[in-house]
Amino acid sequence: MNLEKYFTDKTGVGVIATSDDGGVVDTAIYSRPHVMGNDEVAFVMRDRLTHKNLQENSHASYLFLENRQGFIGVRLFLTKISESSDHALIDSMTRRHLSSEEDKARGEKFLVRFKVNKVLSLIGGEEIPID
Repeated sequence: MNLEKYFTDKTGVGVIATSDDGGVVDTAIYSRPHVMGNDEVAFVMRDRLTHKNLQENSHASYLFLENRQGFIGVRLFLTKISESSDHALIDSMTRRHLSSEEDKARGEKFLVRFKVNKVLSLIGGEEIPID
C-alpha cells in the first residue's frame, strides 16, 4: 500500500486511539494523516487528551473508514517518533484555516510524527504491506 496515494485518493472519517501510562484509552476524530514517507505519518493536534496521552504512552492506533458502501478502510498501528511546535511548519500543514484570533483561542498546536508499524484492513486481520 502506498500511504500517500491512499490518503490523497480516499475520503472518509478517521479515529485515533491513545492511552495514558495506566492504560486508560481515549478516542478522537482526526482528519487524514499527512504522509511523511513510506512508513511515517503526522497529525496536527492541539494540546488536549490525545496529545497528553502521547506524552505518557507513545503507541497509538488510527482507524480510517472510507466514504463508500460497506466497511472499507484501514487500521494503522503507530509509534510516536517526534513532535514539533514549529509554527511555520504547522501552519504550512494545517488544512483547516481559522482566523489568527480563533486559532490562538483554541490553544497551541503540535505536529506529531509517527512510524507506521503495521497496516491492517478495517475488517479482519489481513496485513497490508507498505510500499
